[in-house]
Amino acid sequence: MKTILACAFAALLVSVAPALAAESKRRAGDIVSETGVATALDGTTMPYEIGTLYVPENRDKPGSRLIGVGFARVRAVHPTNAPPIVVLVGGPGVTMLDIVLDHDDAARRRIGVWQRYAEVADLLVIEQRGYTLRGDMMELETPALPLDQPLTIAQDVKAMRDLARRAPAAYPQADLSGYSIAQIADDVDDLRQALGYEKVSLTAASFGSQWAFAVMKRHPGKVARALISAAEPLDYGYDMPSQVFAAFQRIAVEADADPGLKPYLPPGGMIAAMTATRDRFAKGPVTVTVKDGEGAERRVVLGLGDYQLALITYAGNAATFPRFVLSAYHGHYEDWARDAIEWRASEKRSLINPLINIGLDMSAARKALLWSDPALPILGAWNFASYLDTKGEWATPDAGDAFRKPVQDPTPVLFVQGDWDTSTPIENTLAMLPYFPNSRTIVLHRGQHNGAVALLRSRPDVVAQTYAFLRDGRTDGLPAEISLDPVVFATPTFAPPQGGKTVR
Repeated sequence: MKTILACAFAALLVSVAPALAAESKRRAGDIVSETGVATALDGTTMPYEIGTLYVPENRDKPGSRLIGVGFARVRAVHPTNAPPIVVLVGGPGVTMLDIVLDHDDAARRRIGVWQRYAEVADLLVIEQRGYTLRGDMMELETPALPLDQPLTIAQDVKAMRDLARRAPAAYPQADLSGYSIAQIADDVDDLRQALGYEKVSLTAASFGSQWAFAVMKRHPGKVARALISAAEPLDYGYDMPSQVFAAFQRIAVEADADPGLKPYLPPGGMIAAMTATRDRFAKGPVTVTVKDGEGAERRVVLGLGDYQLALITYAGNAATFPRFVLSAYHGHYEDWARDAIEWRASEKRSLINPLINIGLDMSAARKALLWSDPALPILGAWNFASYLDTKGEWATPDAGDAFRKPVQDPTPVLFVQGDWDTSTPIENTLAMLPYFPNSRTIVLHRGQHNGAVALLRSRPDVVAQTYAFLRDGRTDGLPAEISLDPVVFATPTFAPPQGGKTVR
């Protein structure tokens, strides 16, 4: 047996030796790539390059190990003098390389978007270190939350603290202090240099916009122009509850006037319904019994924290948001309860999300505003409490106020922002305008967090103008405001109450 094992071990060494040798010869900035061809939904093909960029895990520590970060490149269809367009995805903890690696209809549909970018310039997509299909995918499973008690922010903080405690042991080879927004900004510039580009343009949304702001701050002059939607400035990682609530109010204006919803509305409309339901849950939780997909009965306890979290979650779809608000107001909790059971299930969480968010942190002044916000009683601190309360328990260093504070930046920027966005409120964008004197802004009335996507569907003429901006910086004729199509609101699934009273 010893002889067999010895031979097997020797064979293993022979097989891995070339790979280990190649790995040891790699240097920061090296790339390894191969080519492929993707097929769009309409049957057209798109040649692409997919590869790995090798970067230091922590540039602040000499001798830091190299890690791989995935990227893709689609060459411009025609020769162009435009700088390459770098797509920065949101999250943190999201990948886009599955667009060319998957072959389902959703991926093939998104290939069409990449093809349109390639009509303008070379397209680059870079992944986030620590969450990349060409390197480490650092995730941890979170335990399921009990159904026999209401959700609380204390539970959320406990779950985040548990992740921080388990992360180093789960990934002992990793220097977790290197997974910061500054490092991923430097990854973008390293890719630019490795591929031989003088400058790049950025297109980014949500956390991707925060990433873009970091690139512009750390590498001034290397960004030719930027298209930013759903802006999230560096000191604005956590939303002001009152600004989110203001977006609720704008949705409510149209929901209150909707003929299909009117029979369900109390005096004072949607906002009054939210307030009354919030006050009801502040007095105590309720137990709801529902049947799951297999017909088995399940019970779940819903409390004030559940309601606050549900408001934030359901508001992401304006068409169905009023149905939730009015169903809860009238005591119909069944659909919400089924969702709540799913939300409490065990799940995988990316580590890059808390590592980046908690390291970036925010200024003391903005924290003071968060904790004293007048909408906290309605929405709670779900957006930020678990991050702020576990500061210092994660490895990433504080980014510092000098990094978070906006400065004058001459980079041409086109902001696209929805006024119904409840994830990155419009106030985020408005706060950045004084610092980008060469910027233009398009406000999308009724636009939500996916406002740019909605614009792509309904106003192709304006989308063509945004591509012109990415091509050569032109903004002539761009509108300041666009109204998207009116929303068709879903009505509750039960009959309207009689005499304006709740049915339960």
